Amino acid sequence: MKASVMLEKKKEYATILAFDVKVTPEARELADELGVKVFIADIIYHLFDQFKAYIDNLKEEKKKEAADEAVFPCVLRIVPQCIFNKKDPIVLGVDVLEGIARVGTPICIPQRDFIDIGRIASIENNFKPVDSAKKGLKVAVKIVGSNSEEQQKMFGRHFDVEDELVSHISRRSIDILKANYRDDLSIDDWKLVVKLKNLFKIQ
Repeated sequence: MKASVMLEKKKEYATILAFDVKVTPEARELADELGVKVFIADIIYHLFDQFKAYIDNLKEEKKKEAADEAVFPCVLRIVPQCIFNKKDPIVLGVDVLEGIARVGTPICIPQRDFIDIGRIASIENNFKPVDSAKKGLKVAVKIVGSNSEEQQKMFGRHFDVEDELVSHISRRSIDILKANYRDDLSIDDWKLVVKLKNLFKIQ
């Protein structure tokens, strides 16, 4: 009963680790009814391994649930000789100046009143599709409009080669990164989050 209280606060701690003890049928039934996870082992290391695997699995589930709203910080510079398609979709060669460019990242142009040009639909590194590209890499990105109803932005009209492409973060996306992706970002990536937070005037 005490363990079940954690279901409302932190699901992963609604658990009982039963080390070298018997669990009665009544206790098992009540645990199932309440949604409390019971781990049983007569070797302490096995108990620890079971619990760790459970926590890791829950973390992965949370990551998947939050993936659509998680915006990793990145600053991209357009490579002038690599303008492959100007609109529908925009396809450009870019240098990743800072952070991590990831598929799904919404992109805007701070120098142009923070105009949104769409989301990264795909990334290619040496003609091979990748999910992300870190600082220092030169990659091709395909950017598609975030909303089919809005006018698709066009290279040469809405933005140009000297404009930097920046991931459009928000208060919510920062909170999601902190909760689910803390270890996926380096110290420099977190510094970039702070820098972009100030740029976007996020409280």
